[in-house]
Amino acid sequence: MSTYLTADRFGTPTNAKKYTISVWFKLSKNTNNHILSYNYGNGQRGFDLIVRSNDQTLRVEDFTAGVTNYFDIRTNRVFRDYSAWYHIVVAYDSTQSTAADRVKLYVNGTQETSLAASTYPSQDLDSFIATTPQNNKGFLIGSFYNSAGNIDAGNYFAGYMSQFIFVDGTAYAASTFGSTNTNGIWISNSSPSVTYGTNGFKLDFAGTGASADASGFGADSSGNGNHFASTGLGTNPSTTDTCVNNFATFNLLDNDTITGAATLSNGNLSINANSNAASGCPSTIAVSNGAWYIEGKCLSSTFEIGVFGYGDGFSFNLANHPPYGDNGYPFAYEYGGNLKVNNSNVQTGLATYTTNDILAIALDMDNNTIKFFKNGSQVGTTITDSNLSTFAPYTFYVANHTGSNTNMFSLNTGNPSYTIASGNADANGYGNFEYAVPSGYYALCSKNLAAYGG
Repeated sequence: MSTYLTADRFGTPTNAKKYTISVWFKLSKNTNNHILSYNYGNGQRGFDLIVRSNDQTLRVEDFTAGVTNYFDIRTNRVFRDYSAWYHIVVAYDSTQSTAADRVKLYVNGTQETSLAASTYPSQDLDSFIATTPQNNKGFLIGSFYNSAGNIDAGNYFAGYMSQFIFVDGTAYAASTFGSTNTNGIWISNSSPSVTYGTNGFKLDFAGTGASADASGFGADSSGNGNHFASTGLGTNPSTTDTCVNNFATFNLLDNDTITGAATLSNGNLSINANSNAASGCPSTIAVSNGAWYIEGKCLSSTFEIGVFGYGDGFSFNLANHPPYGDNGYPFAYEYGGNLKVNNSNVQTGLATYTTNDILAIALDMDNNTIKFFKNGSQVGTTITDSNLSTFAPYTFYVANHTGSNTNMFSLNTGNPSYTIASGNADANGYGNFEYAVPSGYYALCSKNLAAYGG
């Protein structure tokens, strides 16, 4: 999605030799995912923090195009998990006597020491981010200034960001911004104790406006008022899927490719069949216990929605039984008004669906039941089947039915990419659904998983 945020340097730096960047992100596509860039163009000096498409490593560099790398740090670690949030901290302090201490890179709280590139800045080098922007082009979040000094239309960040912090004048360790919880998971500190300095900012992406002001998507909550202008926000820029609570999306790594992979968009929440009859995709986060509720909006009328079991090592494969899945004992609601169990009709002549209808599934892995809904009303009767336990864990999926079908479905596990008219959360207050969540069922997100297991 072509969303990006821009701002000039806001004033004279507190200390040009020290800064910290802290940002959480969740990727949705393998592209050149530019997280933060600064003032590159016409041969000028530039800065870039990027997950690279060619090898999916993380790189942070301060450079002059074709001339000098003032510093260049690149991980051996790869970033290929499209279901997870990553936390990145870059701590710059060129006053350090040891070269390797002048730029420290942390991933999920741990300093990266296994590096594919490790060129460090000279001692006492002023950071480029401290310089005056060329042609009023300073901070750029979510894209890159190309060699002509323009926003590069082919290099937008694809995914989610949360709690983006820049500190001017101090180099902090990752422990300032996060900690490890009792489950061994690195989690964010919602209110880190830092001195932001003149050019520092904290972006929570909670607003909706495009302007650089306190109500905008790029509003600065640090107290400095260093707001960003936003471009390409779309209709629902602020999501419930954050580093604090991770929601399921379609799983880019299990996207069926028998007749051509479906295309995922909107943060891997929308699926397009691309006219491939045997195409479809399951969601991230498979569950073996607990009771779970998902919704979604029909974008066409010729597909099916259901759940698929990964037990005994099955994979989501549409080759042998298009479009119903290969093994995995699927349960499905098919557009012709049929409920299917393991690819056979068990209830027929039920409600069909079409564009803009809201479909839902309530899956109870503890009691081996599944219910399907259309526009808030249950379709058919509840299915009870012990094979839900046998073939667990189960995940939600969508599969195409015709070769001419394109857009199929927009998934909502509690974090919709489309506008919700009513707004309903589960009993824990998580998620944003069109219809009331059935009693005892919960949104498919990390906080509920921690409470009820998956």
